[in-house]
Amino acid sequence: MINDAPDPNAPWLRWAIERPTAIALKVAQQTYTWQAVAEKVAAIAAALQQQGVAADDIVTLVGKNHPDAVWVFLARLHAGALSALLPPQPTAMLQRKLETIYRPSQTMWLFCADPSEAAALQMQLPDCRMVDCQPAPSVVKPANYHPEQLSSLIFTSGSTGEPKAVAHTSRQHFASAQGLLSQFHFSASDTWLLSLPVYHVSGLSIIYRWLRAGACLRIGRIEDCDMTDVTHASLVPTQLQRLLDQPIPHALTHVLLGGSHIPPELAHRAAALGIETWLGYGMTEAASTVTAKRVDGRESCGSVLPLRQVRIDHERIYISGDTLACGYYRQGTLTPLCDDSGWFDSKDMGYWHAQELHVTGRVDNLFISGGENIHCEEIEAVLVRHPQIDIAVVVPVADATYGARPVAVIGCEQGWQSMGADIHAWLEGRLEKFKWPDDYYRLPEYFYMEGRTQGIKISRAAVKTWLNAEIKMCCDPDKQL
Repeated sequence: MINDAPDPNAPWLRWAIERPTAIALKVAQQTYTWQAVAEKVAAIAAALQQQGVAADDIVTLVGKNHPDAVWVFLARLHAGALSALLPPQPTAMLQRKLETIYRPSQTMWLFCADPSEAAALQMQLPDCRMVDCQPAPSVVKPANYHPEQLSSLIFTSGSTGEPKAVAHTSRQHFASAQGLLSQFHFSASDTWLLSLPVYHVSGLSIIYRWLRAGACLRIGRIEDCDMTDVTHASLVPTQLQRLLDQPIPHALTHVLLGGSHIPPELAHRAAALGIETWLGYGMTEAASTVTAKRVDGRESCGSVLPLRQVRIDHERIYISGDTLACGYYRQGTLTPLCDDSGWFDSKDMGYWHAQELHVTGRVDNLFISGGENIHCEEIEAVLVRHPQIDIAVVVPVADATYGARPVAVIGCEQGWQSMGADIHAWLEGRLEKFKWPDDYYRLPEYFYMEGRTQGIKISRAAVKTWLNAEIKMCCDPDKQL
């Protein structure tokens, strides 16, 4: 329960006072000043209240990136309330996650920007109530924003596939933004492209960096946007590669790269054009980035950012600091992330070298094959350096002789039919033979598009479920090398 008075300095209101005519938001050809953003956010907050949404209700935003989802999220912050963010998914999966969030007697409020999708959800989930975001300017009320109030629920499944809703306050998100921006320059005169989905912490963190800096946010996909005014972007390497290969006018100065491998030559090309490329390590529970550095060709995840702490105990990475979530949220109850020591067990493994963090893999992705320890991530790191392989997911499969053996599911744009012998030649001298995958399967298109074009971390559990089904079936020769 928050006893303090609401914070009068909600970021959008602060900038509306200090820089009312500065451009704050761009959507296609439309622009909004900070004054216009503040007015519209307040009006949508009032509209939601008129529709029956109370301050302590949760509104779940369902769908891919859409400007209206950003408006609704800001309106819920204005009301001092909580939003859950979810991607489009089968109804049964969505229902499962909604039941994780809402108490049995609680109204399930949903927002979906696409009218046809909203109508379908209403039909499939009759117990839910849909909201819209048409402003109600005549009944605008003052902001009830408070930085200590829970503001976001983002789902993470870890390796088990069991969905868990991670609950953060705005203060924790802003601590994440502050620490990154102390190293990664982003000022009021800059524009960050919001192309990552806000239902992932990497996308939502862009909104908080924008609010922290009082800068400009452009919403849209990289292939659809006017990039001539975009100075900052969060991309995967293939997106940056395409941007540099094609004659697309842009004003990029800083790119935060996600993905398992950053080719040094890509960073060199970007640097020659005046673009700083950065990489980092982070997770949902820590409000995105924990360590970061400018790409320099060395295989590490960089140094610890301000307002975070990292320690390694028996190769296991523990995280603490101001960005850690309040806990896992289930039907109004929070389960703390940490024990009494205040350290969160990331379940990642790693080590320090030259004061930089090196992540070797997940604790639960280590398996034993014939008495030898095998890390899935070690094999993946070698595979994704192959010039034709964009994505690699390695999973252990039961084996009568060795106990378990690695199988690789790989994503590539072309050349699949001729890749088998080429992969074996590539692994020679780069990986001990007992670590070579026994089989290779082609990554389904829906996984491939998520990982390659959106920078979304592919669920190993989901890939493993798909692979188990494939193995049980008579394999399609087009899918196996």
